[in-house]
Amino acid sequence: MRATAVVAAMVVLAMLGIAVPAPVEDSIFVPLFTYRSGPFAASGIALANGMHDYLTLLDQRDGGIAGVKLDVEECETGYDTKKGVECYEAVKGKKPVVVNPSSTGIALQLIPKASVDRIPILSVGYGLSAAAAGGAFPWIFNPPATSLDALSMILQYIAGREGGLERLKGKTIGYIFLDGNYGREPIALLQQLARDYGFAVRMYPVVGQNAHDQSAQWRDVGRDWPDWMIMWGFGAMNAAAIKEAAAIHFPMDRFIGSWNAGGEDDVQPAGAGARGYLALNFNGSGTDYPAIHEIVARVVDAGNSRTSRDKVGENLYDRGVYNGVLIAEAIRNAQKLSGRKAIGGKDMRRGLESLAISPQRWRQLGLPDFAGAITGISCADHSGHQGAYVQQWDGAKWVRASGWISPMTERLGPMLRAAVADYVSRDPAWPKRSEPCDKSS
Repeated sequence: MRATAVVAAMVVLAMLGIAVPAPVEDSIFVPLFTYRSGPFAASGIALANGMHDYLTLLDQRDGGIAGVKLDVEECETGYDTKKGVECYEAVKGKKPVVVNPSSTGIALQLIPKASVDRIPILSVGYGLSAAAAGGAFPWIFNPPATSLDALSMILQYIAGREGGLERLKGKTIGYIFLDGNYGREPIALLQQLARDYGFAVRMYPVVGQNAHDQSAQWRDVGRDWPDWMIMWGFGAMNAAAIKEAAAIHFPMDRFIGSWNAGGEDDVQPAGAGARGYLALNFNGSGTDYPAIHEIVARVVDAGNSRTSRDKVGENLYDRGVYNGVLIAEAIRNAQKLSGRKAIGGKDMRRGLESLAISPQRWRQLGLPDFAGAITGISCADHSGHQGAYVQQWDGAKWVRASGWISPMTERLGPMLRAAVADYVSRDPAWPKRSEPCDKSS
């Protein structure tokens, strides 16, 4: 029952002289766009379970957020853009406080809709990098960092291994990528950095429906034998690539994936051949966190989860938990700013635009050292451009292989501004920001 209906009923009861309790505020609707089926399900299932279980923990343990229950509802997209848009159209009438598309393709389709419907879109570490510019995209958020940030961090890690950026001159870097918006977005930056630092780039596109069969691409890799391989893959593509790399004995400690190519299901199919593989990451993994222990006890063991105990703590499950934390903390922030417990999309936008999670707050959440601080998000900056670290597969688990690496923000600034101008110029009617930035947001 919606809050207006509750109030109306109370008025009638009061007129009849019947005592009624004080009104309660409605639930907060949080749809989760998930893909438990299709070619990317290996990644999607873990992400969905982590998000669902963390938000369920808040309901089971705390009664929601500030006493308001979370109405969490999944919509299955199969990582298909058309189905994702259908999910959005199906849920927007229920007044969601945020939509997390879990797909770059879906996120891109929802950008023009968000400003009309006043529904914030949260694309954590994916989606359009230019959407970090809050002035042009006031309803889109992509913390903790963009895809372009990620590529710049990977290049810095490679340079560190080679002895400095100047030592990249004359090297060859291979780039194997899912041939779509997600995989193609970093190419312009990679080519620009190649010109700046004098290295060569070899491209190996992988079409989504052929992700399982990469024999042709890896024959080419075997012929070219780059000094390094970077992978911008997802789901089934990652496991196939790692198996092929192992088959040609490409050195795994020179094969590094984006943070979407660092799950257990990506490396385990290759067996011992995956040992040494690298991937970028911005969240912790494993179960050694008080909040994860509570999820197991209150959600998984209680039968309120769709995952099994052995999958809890995998990297992408914990990535889902990270997503859930950002959603929940933005809701909490929006409640504080608006003075309302049952917030709406407009309130949530303000909550996201001033979202901050300190190391102390991560500890309070039962997730000490789980992730870097979230800082720098504002009306102008909807990403924060936080750092990440490189993890390495030791044959049984992920271990940290670097410290935190900051993105090359000064170098990326002009490219980001150009991307914003290009996007907006293609639609002369693109609306200017009408949402105010007050002192509290």
